[in-house]
Amino acid sequence: MRLRRREGYALDHFIGFVLALVYLVLLVKTAHPLGYARDEGFYFHAASTYADWFEVLLRDPGAAIQRTTVDAHWAVNHEHPGFVKSIFGLSWSLFYKKWHLFEEEGTSFRFGGMCFAACGVWLIYVWGTRARSRTTGFAAATLFALMPRIFYHAHLDCFDVPIAVMWTLVAYAYWRSLDEPTFGWALAAGIAFGVALDTKLNSWFLPPALLLHALFARGGRIARGLKLGKVRAPLALWAMASIGPFVFLLLWPWIWFDTVDRLTDYVRFHLNHEYYNMVFLGVTYWKPPMPRGYVWLMTAATVPAITLLLFFVGAASRARKHVFRWIGRAARPEVDPAHTDLLWAIGFLVQFAPWILSTNTPIFGGTKHWFSAYPFLCLFAGTGLDFTISKLRALVPPSRAGRLAPLVDAAAFAAVLAAPLAETLHSHPWGLSNYTPLVGGAPGGASLGLNRQFWGFTTGAVVDWLNEHVASGQSVYIHDTAGEAWEMLHRDGRLSPKVQAAWSVQASAFALYHHEEHMETIEYQIWTAYGTSSPAYIGTYDGVPVVYVYARPGLRAAGN
Repeated sequence: MRLRRREGYALDHFIGFVLALVYLVLLVKTAHPLGYARDEGFYFHAASTYADWFEVLLRDPGAAIQRTTVDAHWAVNHEHPGFVKSIFGLSWSLFYKKWHLFEEEGTSFRFGGMCFAACGVWLIYVWGTRARSRTTGFAAATLFALMPRIFYHAHLDCFDVPIAVMWTLVAYAYWRSLDEPTFGWALAAGIAFGVALDTKLNSWFLPPALLLHALFARGGRIARGLKLGKVRAPLALWAMASIGPFVFLLLWPWIWFDTVDRLTDYVRFHLNHEYYNMVFLGVTYWKPPMPRGYVWLMTAATVPAITLLLFFVGAASRARKHVFRWIGRAARPEVDPAHTDLLWAIGFLVQFAPWILSTNTPIFGGTKHWFSAYPFLCLFAGTGLDFTISKLRALVPPSRAGRLAPLVDAAAFAAVLAAPLAETLHSHPWGLSNYTPLVGGAPGGASLGLNRQFWGFTTGAVVDWLNEHVASGQSVYIHDTAGEAWEMLHRDGRLSPKVQAAWSVQASAFALYHHEEHMETIEYQIWTAYGTSSPAYIGTYDGVPVVYVYARPGLRAAGN
């Protein structure tokens, strides 16, 4: 049985497209006040050099594929694959340099990442709709879009939302290939997997996750095939194994030469990744292991509570159906050749595995490393809302069902989406400083000893103050802000040309301090050099100090 009839499929894609377009417009309109994260600075530079290579490719393809040309353009930031940075660079080259569609250069780079996020909303809607209902799809898509951390990262010139979308796309193509075992969907899975490999290393989790699903979903068929000396794995897995690496190689020119050595360096870089400091419950962790409760508490503290509640409702309702089927109490057996619930459950859980099962997983940047779990979390949450609405409808008298059922649906959606919408809008532009009311919001997160920020992105919150108070000839120690990110604020016109960076506290007249516990020594250096421990300005979020500006006493103010 097809999991959803073809009737109305075009309408479903149109609805998904509209949701994606609305989200994309919202992201673009809210980009201006958001400061640039440290890693974005590195990717601006890499993306622009990749875009230059594409210009060479159009002018002289023969020269573009020569090793000297490839290495000159693709050596930058080669520790990460090139596909997403290529999208960033092409977005900048076309929409800013050529067509002048963006006033801010930084937003033109970020636009590529925003498009990934919008496509993710579209994809989640379509998957939820085909697997369950439009209620499931709409709820899943909007709940994903209205996660404060997703909303923050969806703006960025970074890889974390793109890999969540690509992970979901591969899983979706694989799922479709089980329901409609055609070469087309298998080919789509293989190509999507290659693109995912060229997006971020989270793609490495896809083969074990889908193999595990195939063993459960097709275990009997695979076992019978093995007895006959044949491997009857789903065609999509064969396509992923054969086509995926080819696409990966094709899309990343850096590995066209010295392929084995360069791939070995890539793998070695991530298997031996440097550790980042993360504070958790008042303790700063630098080396593994991370506390086993880290992933669960951080998810609970950053995902809206109603989304989590609906996730549990949806997962429990589906588990109940399967249990009833196993014990023979199901009123009507449900035919699901793709074993959708199992795939969603594996897709959700596999993202957390490195932080739960391993004792040496490097400490990275918090929640962003399991974003690929959130589409599946939201698909179950959408299922939970669909289940809840069905129970609410059952309370309506049959004689009034036709008139009241739409009101029940509208009221349920409004009640569910109100809090995530309010939390997400309130989180902007502080993003990583946001915590949900479940832990007391930003003040509660600070009291619990959770990270207040990361990547130095809150420089954007003090730009106006710096423009007003820093005079010509006075420089600012920019602390955790990357030089390229600082320069982009200048190129965007957000930061006055007179406000220049200093690369040491001693050489500066003003100093930024991005609050992270392990960086307190920097603040002590500022106090010693400036002879004061009193900030001239503090950027706060819900009363929580997040970024400080120090000034040497007795400075001449701007304009005086």
